[in-house]
This record gives sequence, structure tokens and C-alpha cells, in this order.
Amino acid sequence: MTDIARLKQDIVFQSELKGTPLTFHSTWGVFSPREIDAGTHLLLKHLTLSEQEIALDIGCGYGPLGLAIAANSSGEVHLVDKDFVAVEYANKNAQVNGLKHAKAYLSNGLSAVPKEMRFTTVVSNIPAKVGKEMLLILLHDVNQQLAPGGQFVVVTINGLRQYMKRNFMEVFGNYQKVKQGKDYTISRCIKL
Repeated sequence: MTDIARLKQDIVFQSELKGTPLTFHSTWGVFSPREIDAGTHLLLKHLTLSEQEIALDIGCGYGPLGLAIAANSSGEVHLVDKDFVAVEYANKNAQVNGLKHAKAYLSNGLSAVPKEMRFTTVVSNIPAKVGKEMLLILLHDVNQQLAPGGQFVVVTINGLRQYMKRNFMEVFGNYQKVKQGKDYTISRCIKL
């Protein structure tokens, strides 16, 4: 097999997320294709879930955050990404892992998320390059669709920590630094 043909094959690996072994298929061109990145691991390590989450994973990639939530909750999990390849792989990974209550679809932020949905948990591994305008849109849209008492938990590079704190305080009226690691910070706010 030529090198190019081999590169075009799915990358397949297993990872234990929140105590559940999951199999992931990915491909070149999606974020962290060969392994679950450190920020995602940190967020999941410090994420508290209930039995019946109605969850949303924004910018899901091939699905590690949303599928880990689905594996640990019997509720409904929505995964969204603006990249059709990521959505395709997130759905494939939901199927491979038997997580029928998780579905991925194309959406720029929450643009395609049904407006009547009220989420108990929203998560995102926010890329540093997303831009302040898109981050502001995300924060306001999440605030609209979080159920009262619902949580919004994000992982960002440490350089965005103060920005997230200011904006969580402005939009949600509260902020909690859940954990700060060497490179990443987990930030959380609650819909009051």
C-alpha cells in the first residue's frame, strides 16, 4: 500500500474517558486526530454530570467530549461542528460506541440547534483562534438555550482565562475557575 493510500485510511484508537473505554475513528485535517488532547482530558476529569443530561458539545470535532457525556448519561446529547468531516466522524463514533442518544450535525455555533432546546450541560473545547466576535455570539446563544441551573463548561488555553472570566461575568453573572493546568483552564458558569 502506498503512503498516500495509508494516510487516507481512518485513524482508529481507543481512549478511556470518564471511566468508559471508547473507540474513535478520525482522519487528518480534524483537531488532534491521533489521540484525545490534554484540554479535553482536563475538562472531562473535572466535569460533573447527572444521570439525565440534555447536553450540547459545541465544536465537537470527531466527538470526544459529547460522546464521553453520552457514555455517562442516559439523556440526549447534541454535537455540533461547522466542519462536515468532523460531523461525519462524530456520528460514526457515536454508532461505533453504541451511543444512540447522541447525534452530530452541522452548525456554526448554535445556528442550527433547535431554538426550543434547553440544555442542562453545554461544553466546548474552544479553539484559541475562534475570534472574540464568535466567542461573544456563542456566550449569548448558550445563555439563551441553557436551562435554569444548567452549566456551561469550557476548556481554553490559559491565555484566554481572564477573557472568559470577564465575559462569563458579563453574560451569565457568575464564573468559576474549576481547574487551571499547565496549559489549559477549565471555566464554568451557571444559568441563574
